[in-house]
Amino acid sequence: MSDILRVRWTIAPKIAPQPWITCSGCGKPSAFRSSGKVRVNANGRKLDAWLIYKCLICDKTWNRSIFERQNVREIDLGILEALHSNDPQWIWAQAFNMQALRRKSQRIDEFAEYDVVKGIVHEAAFFKAIEIELQVALPVNVRLDRLLATELKISRTRLQLLSDLGTIRIASNKSDAMRRRIKTGIVISINRGLSDQETDWQSVVAQNACG
Repeated sequence: MSDILRVRWTIAPKIAPQPWITCSGCGKPSAFRSSGKVRVNANGRKLDAWLIYKCLICDKTWNRSIFERQNVREIDLGILEALHSNDPQWIWAQAFNMQALRRKSQRIDEFAEYDVVKGIVHEAAFFKAIEIELQVALPVNVRLDRLLATELKISRTRLQLLSDLGTIRIASNKSDAMRRRIKTGIVISINRGLSDQETDWQSVVAQNACG
């Protein structure tokens, strides 16, 4: 029987990146946010698709190309359905296409606000250690140390001390892993035997978790 409590944290951003574009309405560079809608134009067997953005100041629209003059037969059926139905989840994911945004804007505002869903992957009644696996489907502008300090309800000073003591370990070959942005696949280990016995680790790592 395993003596490790395994938990998965699924992290989702609350605000999409906002590119800065010269606004034709304001006459100067301004931040634009995704409207959550797409525009599609068909010309024979060719299709154009854009994600519609709006200026934060004047609401002037800007269309960021998703693809241009694409043969309909070459487009995945799931994508075609998402475009024609204005599928909110698909459109939300497109708003995080940083490569496409960087082709159009030299400045892109990213945000640290996120939601987290905690789920127990493997329960252990008398666990000696905890493993937290991160799932981050879309980019979130949050460093690992900030995420852990917030979700474990400890200061970053204490977090660093626990890391120095070996109580908290990051499965990474990067010495500065704590200062890097979170990403899918990061595993954090907490050695309960080396920690403050008064800390209710199960409560903080799996608060409101579902098995």
